[in-house]
Amino acid sequence: MVFSSNSFIFFFLPVTIWGYFFLGKKFQNFFLLLMSTLFFAWSQPNYLWLIFLNIFTNYLCAMLISSSLKKINKKLFLLCALAINLGLLIYFKYFNFLVTSANDLFHAGFSVKTIILPIGISFFTFQGLSYVIDVYRNLVSVQKNPLKVALYILFFPQLIAGPIVKYGDIEKEMNHREVSLDDFVAGLHRFIIGLSKKSIIANTLATTVDSIWSSGPSQNTVAIAWLGCIAYTLQIYFDFAGYSDMAIGLGRIFGFHFNENFNLPYISKSITEFWRRWHISLSSWFREYVYIPLGGNRKHVYLNLAIVFLLTGIWHGAAWNYVLWGIWHGCFILIERVLKNKNILVLHNANPVVSRIYTLGVVGIGWILFRAANLGEAIAYLKTMFGISLGETPGFDVFWYLDKWTVTILIIALFASTNIPQKIVLRIKATLNQTVYFTLEKIALLLLFSFSLIRIISGTYNPFIYFQF
Repeated sequence: MVFSSNSFIFFFLPVTIWGYFFLGKKFQNFFLLLMSTLFFAWSQPNYLWLIFLNIFTNYLCAMLISSSLKKINKKLFLLCALAINLGLLIYFKYFNFLVTSANDLFHAGFSVKTIILPIGISFFTFQGLSYVIDVYRNLVSVQKNPLKVALYILFFPQLIAGPIVKYGDIEKEMNHREVSLDDFVAGLHRFIIGLSKKSIIANTLATTVDSIWSSGPSQNTVAIAWLGCIAYTLQIYFDFAGYSDMAIGLGRIFGFHFNENFNLPYISKSITEFWRRWHISLSSWFREYVYIPLGGNRKHVYLNLAIVFLLTGIWHGAAWNYVLWGIWHGCFILIERVLKNKNILVLHNANPVVSRIYTLGVVGIGWILFRAANLGEAIAYLKTMFGISLGETPGFDVFWYLDKWTVTILIIALFASTNIPQKIVLRIKATLNQTVYFTLEKIALLLLFSFSLIRIISGTYNPFIYFQF
């Protein structure tokens, strides 16, 4: 079940909201846990055992860590949690990748297995691990109620594609929370904004991107290849940021305040800044649980950064193009850090337009590695983009893909990925009477919601890119 589906909007969400406020505080957590279990089981009932095992493992190991008096025992139970969580993740997500890589490298004859990747396994694995690690570090109190640990890991707004929520960020709200009318309305607003990003912008661009990529590099011109790159760069942002907006909005409807996951990443003036703005919860997770324990900025800085971005690539997918994507970003992070440490402020002193073009260029090329089915396809596509290798008989020219609707959405997406809309809204808010502004805002949101529903009901293309991770 996805947030931008008929079943979610017209059945699951209304029932969940009604039941949550009808039952009262005593049963609210239990009801949310029940509905979250239904949400997970809707599309993958065969993997209920997996997430229940994840919950049981993290609950038990955290309890054992908290009750142990000896440091060695605490470490033992922490290692146990790490082994079980990462062992399951490696098996389901990376087993066949490791087997095929070994076969290719060493000419071995290992057989692959038919393994269906559980949706969201990378997200709920990292979330559960952060809880156990924070209990070990004495950063949070152990949660003795197993149902609350289950709700923390299984809570449907952030279950499938994040943001990755740390237990400490919602610890108080897990035990006691109030949902004000302002919170409820703000949550609905945020959900509608995210839904429109997904159903109107991302889904439209997805059709164009998939059409270009399915034709293959030999059928593309340079212009078509660049259009595919730009459209995908915008699609993945509005797809994932739209999902995060919906998740944050849904959390707020039920009294949970999740941290932001995106902050206009495409206005960044360096790759370092990009990663402070893109998928913030994942970047924060790697910083707190990998980078700093390895030594952070104190020692082996360059090695630590290289490891983090190698793992970032691996986390996103079991294929060499994802590994190379992580290395690609890591290389530019390292270059920027070296220049900064030598006080060579190239990007700092550069024209902002030049810095942003550099950043978007690096990010855009990286997305080709990310979008491709394999490394060979990524290289072929990049060759077409830069005119190194062109097909003799391209199927279409670029204008075949640029109908009026697609062009309109591309322009809107480019505009909405900057901070200009925010500035315009703030200026309008400061200019208009508060009542007038409030009325116009609600009308705009109602129109967005209505148009989003039209797109959803019409059955337009509706994938979520980050579900595969």
